[in-house]
Amino acid sequence: MRLTQRLLLGSLVVVSLLVACVVAIINRHLNTALADANMQELVRQARADVYIVGVLALGLAAGVALLFARAVSQPIVELRDVARGLAAGDLTRRPSLNAPGEVGDLAIALHRLAEQLGSRLTALEAEESLLTALFDSLNEGVLAVDGRQRVVRINATGRRLLRVRTPPPFELDHLPRDRALREALAGALAGRVTEGVETGIEGRTLAVTARPLPSGGAVLALLDLTSTRRLETVRRDFVANVSHELRTPLTVVGGFAETLTDDDLPAERRRQFAETILLNTQRMQRIVDDLLDLSRIESGGWVPKPTLVDARLAAQEAVVPSRVVAAGKGIDIEVCVADDLRMVFVDPTALRQVLANLVENAVRHTTSGCVTVSTDRDGAGVWVVVSDTGIGISAEHLPRIFERFYRVDRARSRDAGGTGLGLAIVRHLVEAHGGRVQADSQIGRGTKVSAFFPDAPATAA
Repeated sequence: MRLTQRLLLGSLVVVSLLVACVVAIINRHLNTALADANMQELVRQARADVYIVGVLALGLAAGVALLFARAVSQPIVELRDVARGLAAGDLTRRPSLNAPGEVGDLAIALHRLAEQLGSRLTALEAEESLLTALFDSLNEGVLAVDGRQRVVRINATGRRLLRVRTPPPFELDHLPRDRALREALAGALAGRVTEGVETGIEGRTLAVTARPLPSGGAVLALLDLTSTRRLETVRRDFVANVSHELRTPLTVVGGFAETLTDDDLPAERRRQFAETILLNTQRMQRIVDDLLDLSRIESGGWVPKPTLVDARLAAQEAVVPSRVVAAGKGIDIEVCVADDLRMVFVDPTALRQVLANLVENAVRHTTSGCVTVSTDRDGAGVWVVVSDTGIGISAEHLPRIFERFYRVDRARSRDAGGTGLGLAIVRHLVEAHGGRVQADSQIGRGTKVSAFFPDAPATAA
């Protein structure tokens, strides 16, 4: 039953009761008037009865009104409290659905509204979490600037590239004072688009892109080009180094081959020139072979298959090619591997190649004394060490000797027959096993190159 209908019915009941009371009183007094001629007494009694009936009717009307007021006000107060809670963000509040009439309809509507708000807020929070995760996982640095020139959003990559520690929002003064960055931001705030301007910030090469926002402000994107530019530099250096390394033997081969076309050349000189051509051809072949090996290792075409290898036997096999050259220079090659340090978890072919390259390199740069191959135990693996008593390497060159084509003394190394790739191959072979290489040297006292091979994991033991 509708609230208006209930109020109307209640009012009709009260009026009907009053009318019935008045009719009953009038009927009583009329009957009394017929039996008693004393009209004054009749009037007095009638007035008293009217007063009593009026008070009773007033009390009854007040009670009925109070009941109706409570029936209406309590649900409305509850709806008010629920509405205030929803406005304050408490979407768990729900009104009771047992209110009568239009108040009940309002309670149902408010309940549905709270359910819809809760579901939409949950969807918005999920979408916000997804967008935040995507925003923070971008490889590009992204930051948003509002119309008051404050950074209001910045992702993790942007913080790392710009070295920003202040949480947003913050002023633009906290950003690096780079000219290209500032000009891109100023242009975007003025409504202009900036595309891919390269600049150096905090030691990195960044491409800066800035776009204005329709509502005011700007979005700035930072693409880190440091690795790309470094790879381009490495590629240019590699091409230049390979060209330089091959040009010398090619020049020698071409020059002596042209000389051999002279029919009047004596046989002895012809034989010497042919030997020179052969030596330079073999040098080029070694360079090409080392380049192919290095390319295969770096590209993942070769995967080590480590097993327990006897380091003493591997070293004895690896030093054989260098013994002839060492004997000609009066250098001793010693294999000093203790019995309890013989087993190394390594790919057999890789270990022999590492030892062969290190021993060959040591013999090449040693004029007297000896070259020693040994092993040493570390808690997590075994060090394979090749030391010599050669000319040594100055400290500033040690961090770079494992780079491709890096030479401490370019003229001496080339004359000695090295390709400049041996130590680079050693580093890649060792790192493919999860190990590392290091070099220690003193000028005039020799060099020690160490390769660390970790022990076999528990499942492989």
